[in-house]
Amino acid sequence: MNLLVGKKALVFGLANKYSIAWGIIQALQREGAEIGISYGIPQLEKRVTPLAEELGISFVEKCDVTIEEELDQVFERAADHFGTIDILVHSVAYAPQDALTGRFVLTSREAFAVAMDISVYSLVALSRRALPLMPNGGSIVTLTYFGAEKVVPHYNVMGVAKAALEATVRYLAADLGPQNVRVNAISAGAIKTLSASGIAGFRKMLRYTEERAPLRRNVDQDEVGNTAVWLSSDWSGGVTGEVVHVDAGYNVLGMHEPPEKWE
Repeated sequence: MNLLVGKKALVFGLANKYSIAWGIIQALQREGAEIGISYGIPQLEKRVTPLAEELGISFVEKCDVTIEEELDQVFERAADHFGTIDILVHSVAYAPQDALTGRFVLTSREAFAVAMDISVYSLVALSRRALPLMPNGGSIVTLTYFGAEKVVPHYNVMGVAKAALEATVRYLAADLGPQNVRVNAISAGAIKTLSASGIAGFRKMLRYTEERAPLRRNVDQDEVGNTAVWLSSDWSGGVTGEVVHVDAGYNVLGMHEPPEKWE
């Protein structure tokens, strides 16, 4: 449909072909957007570079979102390469492995701070630097999860971080709205990604939601990517500060047993 022809997008947080960011990148490019990619740590370069080459993407930059100088450099290079941008995708989240098992009450101060810095503050840091490159307005999209709203076993400090991320979306939406910059989040259902694999019992989570979600299945990267296209396009021009669920309806449930088992 070419909804994004003429648009330029920066996507942060690509790790490999299983990343939600990869589904978003493919969908944005399919609709005509010019893409720039950023990954977080040097070890990911060997996975990210072939993906960029597959789609003919030439702007590929490492950026540790906890380092101010690296953030500045990426946006300086983006300004040189693109001039302006229209879309910023934040698909960045991290918590130490030991904070995603056991009891939440045992979360260390350090693990809590790391999760909040990388998973939440990075959205603020990226948005602040993207703003000067969006003179005509734009769309900022981040990724959240239902664990921000309700307790999910072993999600622990990431649930708290995602709740803070969703609040950050609302505050940024109010702050940036006068400049015609929209800020929204996609609450994606459980998808097997590199980061999700660090959550204890994740495979069981996939089976559980597949059995109980109204659509009786899990979602995939493509469905999240299509929603990102909508949020990045003029078709969602009046939407900001929202959390859009793409989870086969799982978030609407109160009693988590399939209706056929109620009798």
